[in-house]
Amino acid sequence: MTRATFAIAALSALLLVPASSARAEWYSRAIDLMGTRVSVELWHEDAAVAEELIERVLDEYRRIDRNMSTYRPDSEISRVNAEASAHAVPVSAELLELVATSLGISEASGGAFDLSYESVGYLYDFRAERRPDAAAIAANLDAIDYRQILLDRDAGTIRFGKPGMRINLGGIGKGYAVEQGARILRAAGIEHALLNAGGDTRVIGDRRGAPWIVGIRHPRAEGEFATRLPLVDEAISTSGDYERFFEENGRRYHHILDPATGESTSTLLSCSIIGPDATMTDGLTKIPFVLGAEAGIALIEEQYPGYEAIVVDLEGRIHYSRGLVEPGN
Repeated sequence: MTRATFAIAALSALLLVPASSARAEWYSRAIDLMGTRVSVELWHEDAAVAEELIERVLDEYRRIDRNMSTYRPDSEISRVNAEASAHAVPVSAELLELVATSLGISEASGGAFDLSYESVGYLYDFRAERRPDAAAIAANLDAIDYRQILLDRDAGTIRFGKPGMRINLGGIGKGYAVEQGARILRAAGIEHALLNAGGDTRVIGDRRGAPWIVGIRHPRAEGEFATRLPLVDEAISTSGDYERFFEENGRRYHHILDPATGESTSTLLSCSIIGPDATMTDGLTKIPFVLGAEAGIALIEEQYPGYEAIVVDLEGRIHYSRGLVEPGN
């Protein structure tokens, strides 16, 4: 089955369709982490081995969260944010490579994806329904500039070229976590598994003779499935304006910021990306939110062969990249 066989009706936040029947050989567990629900499900004939592998994956999720969460003052990325404007900060090879991957997406997208959005993003508090005023945004906006995230691969350091810069891996980190978890399971010989962290899912193989069925929730109809997608050995990520948001005076403020303005984008309701690597699918979902449906899809088609995009614009219209077939075709 190729991606071109998918029949897609509408999109939104990624939800998993429950299995139609329980099977003793499937083992799963879910915990709250990274500000969302993360889970692992796999097929194995030995319960003890299955539980050990699940715990290894969850430990990997926890490790990544400890190192890369800006909500943890002792994390590696928090140390970078605290010091890198003053001097080059030695970092792990893992963090250096993930930031380098992110900068590659920034280059390809002309800055539509930019880790340094956090230079303004940290001023928002969506739980408290608090946003920065125009003056605060203006005072910090110049610090959003991926070109001033300076990596020295030989020295293993990160330095910021502007004062007040901050970075945040929230736009790519959950996808990275499930991709790392999938690598652990593959190395252990697992052939059938599903890993999820919020809007990011990675499937290994199929579901024992049938595709994994992933449901997509409508952006404005909580709890309802708009469509279901069959996936085999692939990743899918969905970002939406409903994940973290509040409304004020009829306007929705959400967590996906336009790096050029420091304000919430106002082009899409949701974007889903399908492809072979969850790190990339996670990062690429942000691009159409900034560029708009047509330009965002065109960029992904041109720059990222092997990846497909599906977006829902503000009017609820569905847009597809060339490798996907619209309903009825």
